[in-house]
Amino acid sequence: MAAVPSVPAEQFEDAEQQREASSFGMWVFLITEIMFFGGLFLSYTIYRVIYTEAFADASRHLDLTLGTINTAVLICSSFTMALAVHSAQTGRRRLLMTFLLATMIIGLVFLTIKFTEWSHEIDDNLVPGHGFIYPGPYTQPAKLFFSLYFLMTGVHGLHVFIGVCVLAVLFVLAWRNHFSPQYHTPIEVFGLYWHFVDIVWLFLYPLLYLIDVYR
Repeated sequence: MAAVPSVPAEQFEDAEQQREASSFGMWVFLITEIMFFGGLFLSYTIYRVIYTEAFADASRHLDLTLGTINTAVLICSSFTMALAVHSAQTGRRRLLMTFLLATMIIGLVFLTIKFTEWSHEIDDNLVPGHGFIYPGPYTQPAKLFFSLYFLMTGVHGLHVFIGVCVLAVLFVLAWRNHFSPQYHTPIEVFGLYWHFVDIVWLFLYPLLYLIDVYR
């Protein structure tokens, strides 16, 4: 059983109940997130079936290299986050701070690469709107593809940014020696969130970048 704080907050009967309530709250939140992203994935899937050739053609305008690098980057961040959780459980404060900082930096690297890719697509006039220019016969379906692309990757990027901000707070708390083997629930709970964000990208990557492979 995971360690729990020795003195629970006044609204809980004991420390175990506090830990279980925190974990349950995060799982409920993640279920709502699954429903949200599930709606986006369903919309994408429907339009991809309708416009199979057009979506495949539009996908070729994405930067596969940057998308692949970002996939590897997020996988690394899941590894460092798992090590951060383990360090908190075993009371290794310096390692905890190191892995929290590493995860935060990797998250910033992901966002930097994503913004770089977006800037290339903006320069190529691939942002849906009055200035949208698409070379080829699939202009309207391609506009739909890029609308979904920017929406899904944008929402995902927002989740990564929020995660980086929370990591900064957790790092400060760890620096102040707020966590111990007896109390590290915030680290564990946030770890669930971070892994979820990484898993979402593992769905986005093949859906958006590897259409030709799976059709």
